[in-house]
Amino acid sequence: MDFLIRTIDFTAAGREIVRDRLVSAASLGVGRDAANAIHLPDLAVEQNHVAISATPGSNLITVKALGTLGFTLDGRAEMQASVDPVRGGEVGLGSYRLAFSQEAGDAGPRTVITIRQVADDEGEGKDRLRQFGLAAAMPGKRAMAWIGLAVVLLAFLAVPVWSSLTKPDVEPDIDRPGAVLMDASWSSGALSTAHHALENQCEACHVEPFQPVQDQTCLTCHEDIGDHAEAPRLTRGMPEFTGTDALLWNVAHAFGKPGPGACSDCHTEHEGAGRMEPTRQRFCADCHGTLDARLTDTALGNARDFGTMHPEFQVAALPRDGVTQPQRVSQSVNPRSFPGLKFPHDMHLDARGGVTQMARRLGARAGYGGVLECVDCHQETADGVGFLPVDMEDDCEACHSLVYDKVGSTFRTLSHGDLDQAEADLRALDRVGRRPIVSNRRRPGEFGEGGLYYSNFSAVSPTSLRASALNTDGLCGDCHLRGNPSDGPLAVMPVTQIDRYFNHGWFDHKAHEQEDCTSCHAAETSDAASDLLIPDLASCRDCHMGEGDRSAEVPSTCAMCHSFHPPASGGSAAPRRVGEDHARTIAAERRQRREGAGEAAR
Repeated sequence: MDFLIRTIDFTAAGREIVRDRLVSAASLGVGRDAANAIHLPDLAVEQNHVAISATPGSNLITVKALGTLGFTLDGRAEMQASVDPVRGGEVGLGSYRLAFSQEAGDAGPRTVITIRQVADDEGEGKDRLRQFGLAAAMPGKRAMAWIGLAVVLLAFLAVPVWSSLTKPDVEPDIDRPGAVLMDASWSSGALSTAHHALENQCEACHVEPFQPVQDQTCLTCHEDIGDHAEAPRLTRGMPEFTGTDALLWNVAHAFGKPGPGACSDCHTEHEGAGRMEPTRQRFCADCHGTLDARLTDTALGNARDFGTMHPEFQVAALPRDGVTQPQRVSQSVNPRSFPGLKFPHDMHLDARGGVTQMARRLGARAGYGGVLECVDCHQETADGVGFLPVDMEDDCEACHSLVYDKVGSTFRTLSHGDLDQAEADLRALDRVGRRPIVSNRRRPGEFGEGGLYYSNFSAVSPTSLRASALNTDGLCGDCHLRGNPSDGPLAVMPVTQIDRYFNHGWFDHKAHEQEDCTSCHAAETSDAASDLLIPDLASCRDCHMGEGDRSAEVPSTCAMCHSFHPPASGGSAAPRRVGEDHARTIAAERRQRREGAGEAAR
């Protein structure tokens, strides 16, 4: 059967809009559910309220309630009724009225269902009841809108501004609540962990109303922060802004924003509780990608991306014997460093060599196992960033003994590192009579006289010991190089242990603890102490690539290894957590992109 569904709506000006829709079906569903043929968006209407269908054998239309609310037919409450479209009838469902009629169609007479919504104020009954409602005592909608606007402006604009302009002129104190009233309503988000104590003191940073945070305000607390470079040189190193960028900066400057290069350019606040996000790679690359074009006298190489454009590392080294102040040398020239020692790493790490055999004999009681390992001599610092200096007494003397005498059951050792004390001990030994360590019995095997491990301290002349100490196989010469002869027979070349090889970058051993030492340091093949066993740029790129590289195991931004503010002690160390935070941020972004791509595919 054909139904012509006619919907009548009204514009705000009262103009009538009529929409016709022809539906061919044996039955029509009516209700709030949008799947019904006649959708009535009214909470007084059930999801599936009534069904309209033709009555077999007649021209009547049957209207049947599907729920419990029923309907009205010409004002009478019904649960089921029949309507003659020729005579007409009106079914009421909530605020909607469905009028039935009949008109001629192409295939004969057809039923017309006209839908209209009854106006809220329709009827004299509502006019009589209006006086009992709150609306009779309230202003009109337009007046209420203006009143609301005035309240908002007063509470959230006028009061904070007036409070800021009239507040006492005192220094902000994190232990005292803020002096500006109702300023929290202007906050765009929570402060980071670093500034959490200032959460209720907007005026601590926003000194002037409607003015961006100024660098001078930041420096009242961060007074010891290091400058990235001298201000004039930093300005010359920045690229010139053109086009849209220049226009935006002109607008920003008109509103008092400092920069470019201001604190707030990098350190953005109100991004939520937690740590500040690390600086993106682009912030550094904007200047350093083409730095030599503006600073023609710079010694820095251009750098834009760690994976594609970064200069070779410059490592601290001692370029020749006797030098005690490290100098920066590029890894590209395969530099060597001379610490003033003889030390072959390969001999100490050889699993079949004599050092390993000695470590086995000393055993776990002396802190050794089988093969000598890097950790047996190199101890991490408490923060996991570097290593403690190698100490003769703690790390070497178990094998390289400094024993020179025995008194009773006590062995006497030379004072390592104090040449005057060692010289005095040996001179005193000349004046004291000593008894042989072995008396009235012969020592067996290799320990007997003439054997490999035989030692008879009574046969050692202190004078000859001093004279031969720095020979190749002497007591000191086994590890040390001869120093200035005018300083005495025991003078050795100064020993310098470099505690930090990358002075302008940051490296954290703790973050690499899953790797073996030898995966980065080729100690097993080094036969000289002058070998500089620091990994070069290519070695680091095995795992680290630029911030946007999708194939890298560790996407690495500039801030992972460098800091914009060098510390007062020199260098440009960045906190360890910068790298960890950046890695988590990149991982989260990639996870979101994957999830978004998956949703799009579905």
